[in-house]
Amino acid sequence: MLGEALTLAMMAFALSMDAFSISIGLGMIGLRMRRIALIGTTVGLFHVLMPLLGIILGKLVSQYIGVFAYIIGAGLLLYIGLQMVRSSFSAETGPAFTPVGWGLILFAVTVSIDSFSAGLGLGMLGAKTLVTLVSFGLFSAVLTWAGLVLGKKAEGVLGSYSEMLGGCILIGFGIKILFV
Repeated sequence: MLGEALTLAMMAFALSMDAFSISIGLGMIGLRMRRIALIGTTVGLFHVLMPLLGIILGKLVSQYIGVFAYIIGAGLLLYIGLQMVRSSFSAETGPAFTPVGWGLILFAVTVSIDSFSAGLGLGMLGAKTLVTLVSFGLFSAVLTWAGLVLGKKAEGVLGSYSEMLGGCILIGFGIKILFV
């Protein structure tokens, strides 16, 4: 039991590192602390929902869905990143992507899509569902908050270049997911 919990915690940490890294880029658009709290909570909830769906489907279907989920996630990251870079060159004020409403849902789905794939595998292996979901949700929420706060600090240092850098980070992760 303890060995499985430790293994699931390490897996949750590893899966949450994407959310942390991508959140650094998102944090560079100048978010308030209340928005940061909401984003981290939403990402944590999606890191519970996505593996739950994966576990349920993992017990029912084969591994082919996992590859499709990665392609969708990579495409969303590329789209958001390109929009942020494009916006950094325009004369309009304000970021191209804001994590509000559907933008927040899109961001949460994008960073939790790998948890869906992990859930598929864990469902096929018969992992403990409650331990999996709690560890995935907690690790992702905490690391998302940390990334957003770190990005907010970097935005103050980088000024107007922060949105371009944030977009490039998202594009880089999208490319990494597609080709690695």
